[in-house]
Amino acid sequence: MTAVLVFLIVLVAVLATIAASSVRILREYERAVVFRLGRLIGQKGPGLVLLIPLIDRMVRVDLRTIVLNIPPQDLITRDNVTAKVNAVTYFRVVDANSAVVKVEQYLAATSQIAQTTLRSVLGKADLDMLLGERERLNEALQQIIDEQTDPWGVKVTTVEIKDVEIPSAMQRAMARQAEAERERRAKVIHAEGEFQASQRLSDAAEVISRNPAALQLRYLQTLTELGGSQGSTIVFPLPLDMIRPFLERAGATPAEDPLRAHVEA
Repeated sequence: MTAVLVFLIVLVAVLATIAASSVRILREYERAVVFRLGRLIGQKGPGLVLLIPLIDRMVRVDLRTIVLNIPPQDLITRDNVTAKVNAVTYFRVVDANSAVVKVEQYLAATSQIAQTTLRSVLGKADLDMLLGERERLNEALQQIIDEQTDPWGVKVTTVEIKDVEIPSAMQRAMARQAEAERERRAKVIHAEGEFQASQRLSDAAEVISRNPAALQLRYLQTLTELGGSQGSTIVFPLPLDMIRPFLERAGATPAEDPLRAHVEA
């Protein structure tokens, strides 16, 4: 009687174990790729999945977006500058069957494809493009990697270049270049200001030359400005009729301002 009871207990335990192994519960973002005697029969889930004990085998696949960090890659740009670049890739599985059947480990395979593509694409770009046109390079990397992983059922959504490290000597050279560029822009702006000011002065001189009274008003305005200054300045105003013969003898034009005689106290 005792032996029969023990046998029944063992039999119930075995049946419970087999029943437990034949039942799987998958979350909303998971899929089960089921093989029956080694042959693919399709994917199941989410929810409750029933398997035939000792016959069916299940591989669980996560369909959520995976963030993959690409380790720093040493490369040489098109203009022979050594750089170290790292990036990040976002991808997800869109076909669970292909991700299990067509590639051994889709995560490791995607990582290797991303690293080799990063070195290949950025090696064809020069340093200025690498630093200033990252969006264009990101799009090129995303398209190339996605084309290579598409047969595996993996969709690469985004590739972003995170950091670009260049030698310190190149950094100093770039800093000098940027400083020289800023100085050049400052000189150009100053020259443009001088040119515009000379044009305005030329226009003013032309207006004054056509109207002699304007020269008298300009002369009085100058005296007013000198009188309003806080410095100790003594001004001796002279009539224009007395100054004009000396100016004409010296070769000056009537449009020029009269001389201001002053003595600094």
